[in-house]
Amino acid sequence: MPDQQRADARRNYARILAVAEAEVAAHGSAASLEQIARTAGVGSATVRRHFPTRRALLEAVSHERVEVLRIRAAELTGAADSRAALLEWLGDVVTYCVEARGLAAALSYDLEPDSLQENSCAATIHEAGDPLLHRAVRDGAVVADATITDLITLIIGITLATETLPDPTGRAHRLFRLAITGLSPQH
Repeated sequence: MPDQQRADARRNYARILAVAEAEVAAHGSAASLEQIARTAGVGSATVRRHFPTRRALLEAVSHERVEVLRIRAAELTGAADSRAALLEWLGDVVTYCVEARGLAAALSYDLEPDSLQENSCAATIHEAGDPLLHRAVRDGAVVADATITDLITLIIGITLATETLPDPTGRAHRLFRLAITGLSPQH
């Protein structure tokens, strides 16, 4: 019987996660846990057993996208232009945060470095982006006091501010470019 229970638990987890992905895509981080349970055909207690907090649910939903961003950062680490590589990766983070509703909220929990171990999405993003940022700083292509936390916080703010606007991807990228280049005209 224990093997059957484990198989049932795995099926429940997979079903809940699939429903949660659809609900978060439709409603963002405010997706109803009760609606997820109903649609998955399980009780609320089953959802909470697998995902004891909203953050745990958002992290599980965002895991694959965060992994793609980690891989992309690794690919860009050896690029010739360290600033361009960092900005390209940050642009990917903007796109993913806009397209994967809930990712910005998953990343926004406890962005302080000491609490990153409690948030696997934020920890993975920080570990992925740090080498790109450090290389750009070393090359003099980015101000020395910039941190990956600063940059991700900026992206989260932009993403959350634009997610309900028409063309949220275009608006988020425009605001991100404005933040990166500043308000001063380039000479």
